[in-house]
Amino acid sequence: MLILAIDTSTSAIGVGLSDGESVLGAAHRIEARGHTEHLAPLVAALLRDVGTGVGDLTGLVVGTGPGPFTGLRVGMVTGLTMGHALGVRVHGMCSLDVLAHQALCLECGPGRSDHRLRTRGEVLVATDARRREVYWARYLPGTGPGAHDGVVRVGDPAVDRPAELPPGVRSLPTAGRGPVLYPDLFPNPLDPLDVDAGLLALLGARRVASAEPMPVEPLYLRRPDALTTAERATP
Repeated sequence: MLILAIDTSTSAIGVGLSDGESVLGAAHRIEARGHTEHLAPLVAALLRDVGTGVGDLTGLVVGTGPGPFTGLRVGMVTGLTMGHALGVRVHGMCSLDVLAHQALCLECGPGRSDHRLRTRGEVLVATDARRREVYWARYLPGTGPGAHDGVVRVGDPAVDRPAELPPGVRSLPTAGRGPVLYPDLFPNPLDPLDVDAGLLALLGARRVASAEPMPVEPLYLRRPDALTTAERATP
């Protein structure tokens, strides 16, 4: 198994590679714009550094967001196009779920196979949705129904103005760029700001191995800024 992961849902353009046992490598570029220009060179550099080629890939995993329309679309279309050209399956995974794993996980760096979870309680993930809004979701460590590698999402991802989140939610330890952009509203920041594409590759590879459904469905949560006249007339 050799899984390439792509995520363009946050301010980081990220690519990662995993064999299902550990993270083989990852590359990231902090760039709120220019996803089209930077993504392909990142993929090429990662494969070169790891010493493999696109023909060795057995599958791809793309971060499905939520994220701003244009950036998210670039990553997902690139993954689907590569999968079609190579004749391999493409799988999707919620990008906020990966950030939650980064916030809750003790060991998940390149070359690591250990995946012990912290003993902390509930965390919030809040990323930049622009328009003075954030994409957000709540998470708990745990097992059982709804759990993925020991992390449980509480409810569906949403998009709101930060002040519209209940005070009890905003006060949770918060991963993502929400606390950077709105420090007065998210007073308890956690270290991970953007999706670690290496971890996305590892988690995706594990889910592929378990035959868990991973639909490639973008989580835009709202319509794009650029709409046709007909789209603007649609409620």
